[in-house]
Amino acid sequence: MGSIYDSADIYDLLEDENRYNAYKKHWEHLFEGKKINSMLDISIGSGSVTIPALDLNISLSGSDLSENMLKKCSKKISDKGFRSDLKVADFRDLSCWGDQSFDVVASTGNAIAYVSNEDVNRVIEQMNRHVSDTGYIYIDTRNWDKILRDKNRFYLYNPIFINGERVNFMQVWDYNADGSMTFNLLYTFEKNNEIYRKEKFDEHYHPVSKELILNKLHELGYSDIQILCFPSYFTMKNFDETEWYTIFAKKN
Repeated sequence: MGSIYDSADIYDLLEDENRYNAYKKHWEHLFEGKKINSMLDISIGSGSVTIPALDLNISLSGSDLSENMLKKCSKKISDKGFRSDLKVADFRDLSCWGDQSFDVVASTGNAIAYVSNEDVNRVIEQMNRHVSDTGYIYIDTRNWDKILRDKNRFYLYNPIFINGERVNFMQVWDYNADGSMTFNLLYTFEKNNEIYRKEKFDEHYHPVSKELILNKLHELGYSDIQILCFPSYFTMKNFDETEWYTIFAKKN
C-alpha cells in the first residue's frame, strides 16, 4: 500500500463547499482582532485547510514534502485567482524560507505526528525561526491522548456522493509495538449498487501528546497559548473527548 499523499485527487474527495466555508470561518474566528497579514503553512498539502484564508486577504505561502500535493495546491490557488509561494521541503528543515518571517507559521492536517516526538520539538523550533516578533505558531492535530486512551480500531466517515456514485471511506488503526500507529485508509467506490473500485493506503504516525507541544512552546517563550477545537469556532466542552484540536500561541 502507498501513501494517500501520492493520490491528491482521492485525498480531496472529502472536500466540498461546506468544508471550505467551515475552514474559512475557522480562520475568521481565530484571527479576529489580530493583525495578521501573512501565513506560512509548513505542511500545506493540497491546501484544503489554509487556502480559505486567502479570502480574508491573508498572503499565503506553503511547503510540503509531496510534489503531487503541491501541484494540486498550486492549481487550486490559481483557479481562485490568487498567487502563492510554494516550496518542496521537509518541515524539520525550513531553511528554504531563508530569513523570511510571517505573522502565522502553521502546521495543518495532523502532520506534526508524522515525525518522532523528538523531531516534533525540532519542527516547532524551525517554525519559531520564521514567526515574526509579534506573530503566532499554529498547530492542528488529532487528539492523540484520547486515541491512546480509548484504543479504538475503526474510524468511520459519512459516505460521499459524486455524480451519482457513492464513495465509502473508513480507517483501521493498528497500534504498533514500538508505540507508533499505522492508519489503514480504505476507500470503496460504488456505482449501480456495485463496488467497482477499491483503494488502500497506509499512513504511519507517532502519537504526540498535548503536553509535549505545550512544553516546547513554553520553552521557546510562548505564554499566551490557546487550546481550541478544530474548527476553532466550536465550543470545547471537554478536551478529553475532543477528537481534533487547535493550538494557537503568540510569540512574546
